[in-house]
Amino acid sequence: QVTLVESGGGLVQLGGSLRLSCTASGSIFSINAMGWLRQAPGKQRELIAAIASGGTTHVADSVKGRFTISRDNAGNTVYLQMNALKPEDTAVYYCTLKHYNRLGEASDFWGQGTQVTVAS
Repeated sequence: QVTLVESGGGLVQLGGSLRLSCTASGSIFSINAMGWLRQAPGKQRELIAAIASGGTTHVADSVKGRFTISRDNAGNTVYLQMNALKPEDTAVYYCTLKHYNRLGEASDFWGQGTQVTVAS
């Protein structure tokens, strides 16, 4: 079992910045990718950024140029640097991880979510 713990959410003013962190722990064998999704009230969950084990990153068009995903050297912590925040970025942000066990079986894990609120 893999546990993801997120931190860094909160209330910020229009144009402000926040940095989210997510650390994976537990029975980790092989992390394929980690990423961030968000869900705003009344909307579907949206993948906004991901980073693969090899370092390749993906950032959604809706946040490109404002959000950056990165990870630590150990590869168990992923960060989401969010700049120039807008009210439409208000959502619950979830960390996610795709994991492979020793048998090559893939599993997806989720954090508990952290609220980001951008005030206009």
